[in-house]
This record gives sequence, C-alpha cells and structure tokens, in this order.
Amino acid sequence: MGLSWQQGPLSSGAIGRFLVTETLPRRWLYVEPLRRRMRVLFGGKWIADSEHVLLLFEPGRYPVAYFPENDVSPDALQRTDYTTQHHVLGLTSWYTVRAGQQSAPRGAWQLIDLPGYASELRTRVAFVWRLMDAFYEEDERIVGHAADPYHRIDIRATSRHLVVRDADRVIADTHRPLALYESGFAPRWYVAREDIDESKLKLAEGQTFCPYKGLASYYDIGRHKKAAWSYIHAWPEVARVTNMVSFEPDEIDVYLDAEQLHLEPGQTVTPHGIDRGLDPDEILQKNPT
Repeated sequence: MGLSWQQGPLSSGAIGRFLVTETLPRRWLYVEPLRRRMRVLFGGKWIADSEHVLLLFEPGRYPVAYFPENDVSPDALQRTDYTTQHHVLGLTSWYTVRAGQQSAPRGAWQLIDLPGYASELRTRVAFVWRLMDAFYEEDERIVGHAADPYHRIDIRATSRHLVVRDADRVIADTHRPLALYESGFAPRWYVAREDIDESKLKLAEGQTFCPYKGLASYYDIGRHKKAAWSYIHAWPEVARVTNMVSFEPDEIDVYLDAEQLHLEPGQTVTPHGIDRGLDPDEILQKNPT
C-alpha cells in the first residue's frame, strides 16, 4: 500500500477520511518530485538518467515515474502512430524503445494533450516497467514498480499468544510472533518455524512478488490452499521475518490472545508475478551490469 494503492488516503478504498466539509473528487491525481536519481537500463545501455523525475499517483495504481525528455537518450525513442486516451489527462502517444539490437514496441508513452492544471507532466516520458531491463535508484536496482515514498513497514516483537488451528490440529503455537505493520494493512503475524508443525505445511506451486518484502512462497495446509506464506529470501529491509511463516485468517483459523482473527474488508492483496522471472540473487544484485 502507498499513497493511492490498496487503502491509502488517495485510493478509492481509503481506510480513513478527510475531515473537511467540501465534497471531494472521487479520483485524486497527485504528482510530486521523486528527489532521487533514477536510471533506466535497456539493451545493455542507460537510456534515461535523471535527478528530476516526477511521480504520478492515481487511485488503484502504483506510482509511475515520468522523466524529462532531455534526460532520455534521443536515439532510444521512436514515435509510433498508436495513441490512447487517459481518462483525465488526455491524449497519450506511444513509443517503441530501441537500444542496440533490442526493441520494445509500446515501451514508453508521453501525455501530449494535457490540461493546464497538469502542466508539470508536459514534455515528460514514462516507461513500461516490465518491458525495460531494469530501473535503478543510484546504483541499486528497484524491482516491481517505482518505490512509493509513502509506503512504510514496521516490525515489532511481541509476547502475545498466537495459535493456528486446522480443526482440532494445532499448526502453530507461539508466544513470540513478530507483528508486521504495513501501510494501510491490518497487522500480519509471523511465526518462527520452530513453533510450527511443519509436517502440516505443503509447499504450493507459484510465488508472488512484493516490491517491499521480496518473493513469497506459499503453503497448503490440508484442504486449505495457500493458507500460509513465507519470504524465504526477504529483502534486507525486512530481514527480521526471513524464513518465518504467516497465516491467512480467511483460509485457516488464527487466534491472537484467544480471539479469532478475520481478514478485514479491503485487505485482499493483489499479487504480482515475479518480475521478468528473476531469482532472488539477481533481484538483490546491487551493482549495475
């Protein structure tokens, strides 16, 4: 979750509300400077390099990075005849992105008929994240989408009693879970494997990707599909939950201090596919190629 995604304050499913008397628009668009150097790698070449990127936030979407035209290699963009219409910001023109022997049709776009109130986005180019080789902030790779500066994760140790049951079988029992608080989400409770009957966990096919935590592996518990997950190779920023297991309260019975937990409205996570099939070692690579 961030400013405009999941239950953020500018999303359509905001968990809070603005204490104002005026009627507010149903959809908010917000733009601000990233204030970080961002680069785009494609075809083995840096095709964009800027310290003046703008982030555009739209409800229900991840933030999108817009680069000044002057900070994009002029040889990298070939305008096409293809156009689309943004529901608020007008006509959008699309480019084929080229570098070396590599090309990405409709790999970038530009808003070319902006209303006056959106003038900050004029003469700026955005790239389709999954079609580029990589995006970097300074020399560190950013995977999944542009980092949302309003997204935060806090992890806290606690002695609360957490029990996971499948009917009369105890799957986990601990007095030392870690509580993971993530912007806009209800707390998630992570359990050390020593406090879990791992014989009841069956590794499920497929993984999902979180740009803030890493690759999640899933487990079936009896007839309950993907009832638990683990970040076996968690990002360094959330290393405290590495290889611990969290349980989905809408799939399996989870009790915290004897009170059963339930998935809160709006808490369903939209999963990502693994970004371009990268494995954890590649994703964690710090140095550009």
